[in-house]
Amino acid sequence: MARGKKQKLKLFYLYKIMHEETDQTHYLTMTQIIEKLGSYGVEADRKSLYDDIETLEVFGIQIKKKRVGAYTYYYAANRPFELAEMKFLVDAVQASKFISEKETKVLITKLLDLVSMNDAKMLERDVHVPGRIKNMDESVYHTVDVLFRAMSEDRQLRFHYFQWNIKAEREMRRNGDYYLVSPWALHYDDEKYYLVGYDHKHKEIRHYRVDKMLDPEVVDAKRKGVTKYRKKDQEKYTQQHFRMFGGELQTVTLLCEIDMANVIVDQFGRDIQMIPVDEEHFTVDVEVAVSSQFFGWLVGIGGGVKIAGPEDVKMRMREEIEMIQGNSTRYLH
Repeated sequence: MARGKKQKLKLFYLYKIMHEETDQTHYLTMTQIIEKLGSYGVEADRKSLYDDIETLEVFGIQIKKKRVGAYTYYYAANRPFELAEMKFLVDAVQASKFISEKETKVLITKLLDLVSMNDAKMLERDVHVPGRIKNMDESVYHTVDVLFRAMSEDRQLRFHYFQWNIKAEREMRRNGDYYLVSPWALHYDDEKYYLVGYDHKHKEIRHYRVDKMLDPEVVDAKRKGVTKYRKKDQEKYTQQHFRMFGGELQTVTLLCEIDMANVIVDQFGRDIQMIPVDEEHFTVDVEVAVSSQFFGWLVGIGGGVKIAGPEDVKMRMREEIEMIQGNSTRYLH
């Protein structure tokens, strides 16, 4: 590239240098900035750089000065994400089972481009993707893209749905027939992505594992089921459906020991009303999908939470426990 054309790109090179090589703990002197611009074939002097930095400031890129002894240093101060925020995002991508190992590496690389090289090196030391349980199929990206397009265009969706057999092979559900669904939301629960939509065959709101959907297509017909979808409190949806398993929604009264308040808030949110019974117990009414997963959650947290009502749910809990006790050899070999 001719030197004159490179001079026209001076502002861009200046931004690149400040973005990549400086942050709140790493700075450059004006002399160092001039030298780094020179490595790109761009000539610069102090006066013009002062004007360029002011231009970047006007554009919204904050370049701050720091005086240390006899030297003045410059660094880029405002970034889209703080280091701690970026750490959360990188960890979330690493932990997501629905993202393949290859796409995980691509996504993390893109995220690290948003921080300085020094911060990126710090974050890279904590990136350990190989060996994690990851989705084997990279088509999930395409599936999510189709889902978003269907929702944004207010259109129906069709797809094939599968389950794994003991040979780790796909087996199509509904004998390989397409599922016809009006998509309304995407939920993330237990490290998995779920589509929440109106199932046209059963005429009810259901959810589907995104990584088990194949051949998704947008159908040129307006979505249905908006009334049923609106009746559901979406903020409570994942709280009610333990690990997104289905079941009849019922209001269940739980009798809890006082130190179980943290567990209840973690599962059902801060808006839940906990009513003191005595100095050691409280009750709480929760609307949940009554299922084996709900009973399993109760067993898993120990005896600090018990079902106080209704009677039919208490009876189902007894039956679940008796079935496990009577068939304990099922779980041992």
